[in-house]
Amino acid sequence: MRTLLTSILVVAGCWFAASAAQAQSLQVPKTAPAGQELKISGVSGTVLIYGPAAAIKTKADGELVITGDQLRTAGLYTVVAGENSGSFFVVADEASNVAFLARPSRVPTTRPGVISGTAFVFDKFNNLVIQPTPVKFDLAVPGTPAETRTETSKNGVAFVRMDSGKKSGAAQFVAQIGNTQVRRVVQQTAADPCNIKMKAEPSKNGILVTTDPIKDCSGNAVPDGTIVTFTEVGDGGRSTVDARIKKGFAQAELPNTPNTTLTVASGVVMGNEIHWGGK
Repeated sequence: MRTLLTSILVVAGCWFAASAAQAQSLQVPKTAPAGQELKISGVSGTVLIYGPAAAIKTKADGELVITGDQLRTAGLYTVVAGENSGSFFVVADEASNVAFLARPSRVPTTRPGVISGTAFVFDKFNNLVIQPTPVKFDLAVPGTPAETRTETSKNGVAFVRMDSGKKSGAAQFVAQIGNTQVRRVVQQTAADPCNIKMKAEPSKNGILVTTDPIKDCSGNAVPDGTIVTFTEVGDGGRSTVDARIKKGFAQAELPNTPNTTLTVASGVVMGNEIHWGGK
């Protein structure tokens, strides 16, 4: 009885060793590049391949060949051949594409850190490239020097903050990886008015007040439609007129009251004063 039990255990041990050896015959790599052919030796019969984008059924005779087209999507793949199985991870190819978001679409000039850019790094199969990759960012209004920064992506994403330039206009915001560029437009508008100046002269119905061309501190013309407030304070009380900038300057008519002070402002920016003596 003891001899029979020993024989059974020996046979079982041999069978287990053979099965283990058979299970270890599936030589599966840990990783494989996206889009490249992969060969796995020691595989015969019907084979099932499970991946992120599809499930494939095929046959092999000693060697399994998985084509590059079948490995375009990055992620975990599992190969099942009979009782044997193994898994490997397909990693993204070299960075070659970029998706680029720029915010906001409209900003005042000369504002620090007001423009943000976010770049997502992809390979040619649109897999997110998680390996650190340098991304070059350029921002400039045509005809002015570009502000340039290079940021290294982290987990497939590169982020940058840029200052708006001194010149108003359609700023070109570019993200570049290798020879691939993606362009966005950020409209830079004039900042707050600077050094508002006005003149006054008698008119048929009162005092005609007119500003010089209104610009910001960098010399950009303040957009038409911006409100300019003219105020008259004197013995006759207080009068205020709001006028919109039109073709670069603002104009209004105030009552012709002797011994008054005329002022001009736009937002929180004050202009010059004129002391009006009378008719």
